[in-house]
Amino acid sequence: MERAFRVSFLSISSFWLVPFASIWYIYPYYFTTILFNIQPDMYTLSDASIMDLNALRKLEAVCFPKDAWPLLDLLAVLSFPGVVRIKAIADGKMVGFIAGDPKLEESIGWIATVGVLPEYRGHGIGHALIVECENRMPMRRIRLSVRVNNTSAIELYEKIGYRRVSEWEKYYSDGGSAMVMEKIR
Repeated sequence: MERAFRVSFLSISSFWLVPFASIWYIYPYYFTTILFNIQPDMYTLSDASIMDLNALRKLEAVCFPKDAWPLLDLLAVLSFPGVVRIKAIADGKMVGFIAGDPKLEESIGWIATVGVLPEYRGHGIGHALIVECENRMPMRRIRLSVRVNNTSAIELYEKIGYRRVSEWEKYYSDGGSAMVMEKIR
């Protein structure tokens, strides 16, 4: 299923935008392009599948040089039932990916991974992937983990409504710690 990106009006907390609500529903393209510099025609979001394995391996290696998932993990995320997996396509290639794991028994959705190629960052693709993944997970609470020194990712997550809830020390293979962040909708 291919979808163009649309910013969720609920994720915009500035009260001054209320008068623009009707404009948003009538002209979503112009609203997101002018206010957020997001170009929906620059990329598309669609479901990822096992056919995307090689592209995902390349994306992981570039986005997470220290922490790229091994082949078996990539196979699992692309094939296990119930996993939300979305790719961003631009210029005919995968430029972003997100995977969400809805844990129904815990009433928490986990964003397992999200990455965008460096040359495509700053165009709203990461934001779009997160919003779409959240929309596909029915839980009120969504969590993710991020390296404590990844300030650009932390800033993005905070901008979308995630808050710091805990820290996992020595989570990564090089001894780096992870910050756990949560969004309650």
